[in-house]
Amino acid sequence: MTERLVFLINRGCGSVETAIKVVNLSCGYDRRPVLEDLTFALHQGEMLGVIGPNGSGKSTLIRALTRILPLSQGHIELYGTPLQHYTVKEIARQVAVIPQLTPVTFAFSSLDVVMMGRTPHLRRFQREGPGDREIALEAMRRTDCLAFRDRPIHELSGGERQRVIIARALAQQPSILLLDEPTSFLDLNHQVEIFDLLRHVCASDGLAVLCVSHDLNLSSEYCHRLMMLKDGRTYADGPPEDILTHGHIKAVFETDVTVIESPYSGSPQIILKPGD
Repeated sequence: MTERLVFLINRGCGSVETAIKVVNLSCGYDRRPVLEDLTFALHQGEMLGVIGPNGSGKSTLIRALTRILPLSQGHIELYGTPLQHYTVKEIARQVAVIPQLTPVTFAFSSLDVVMMGRTPHLRRFQREGPGDREIALEAMRRTDCLAFRDRPIHELSGGERQRVIIARALAQQPSILLLDEPTSFLDLNHQVEIFDLLRHVCASDGLAVLCVSHDLNLSSEYCHRLMMLKDGRTYADGPPEDILTHGHIKAVFETDVTVIESPYSGSPQIILKPGD
């Protein structure tokens, strides 16, 4: 039985905890609305893909979920408690964010970068101890980047660096992972590696994973559920086979496509039609 079916069956039995609940969320920049009246839930053990064209509010959603961007309307709950009741440090113990770009201006070793994930668990001025180091090393083992733990991170390839950044997130020991285009600058092989890794930690650790992505095919293949945004609103939300239809893609992306079934997994896959 596939991981997707196991999750959906468990959810149907009511046994899956709600990690994040968003109700009537609206927010934006300089009084310009970006997201409007968004309502959804992210469940423990679920991998939710957020898709949509540029400007639809995908990255803005992650900023709102981490309290970086204030809301103009609605509310967010983290495990049943309003998000504003948490301190920034308490949020960091529960939620790890993997941004689209992670600039590193100093020649930190890969291990030093992963150790930064332990910061939310330390008191002010407290230094990392042997236990923190072991947690960081285990995160590097799980993400297959232990071999270059002593190498400066700026010397790594894009795929290697992204595995280190994910290891840093796992070293936080979060319950929730939020990712903003985690494979945008990677080649095809590394894209698959990263999504394989995300699916594995979601299943093995029961993490709630929200992944913003432009890649419809990867999102379809790996996510339990897709939420499609258009003009800052939810256009469709459900399993990939219900969301990635010719009609939905035409309406949201204004692009004519053919949707086929993957011969390997049965998930919907998009084939672009070239213009005349």
